[in-house]
Amino acid sequence: QVQLVESGGGLVQPGGSLRLSCAVRGFSSDNYGIGWFRQAPGKEREGVSCLSTTFGGTYYSDSVQGRFAISRDISTGTVYLQMNKLKPEDTAVYYCAARHFFTERLCEGIPEYWGQGTQVTVSS
Repeated sequence: QVQLVESGGGLVQPGGSLRLSCAVRGFSSDNYGIGWFRQAPGKEREGVSCLSTTFGGTYYSDSVQGRFAISRDISTGTVYLQMNKLKPEDTAVYYCAARHFFTERLCEGIPEYWGQGTQVTVSS
């Protein structure tokens, strides 16, 4: 049973930084796409950043390119999202999501598995 557990959300001022973590359990091998989606009230869900555990490729949406960085600890499988230069429009619930036999293009697709989400609020 695959489980994804996010942590690290919170309140931060504009221009600040946060790091989200996603603890991953249940995948039998490194052959999946994993990443971060977000959804703000009244807006569509957006694939923010994803990576391929098989090939190492990464994807960033235009809205976060250059400010966010996704990484993975190979020894534990934990996936991180370092968010810098945060803006009020980054405010959303952030979800970790994954899918077997997928690449970083997961961000443009439909995940199989979802975490419970963590709130990120950027406000002064």
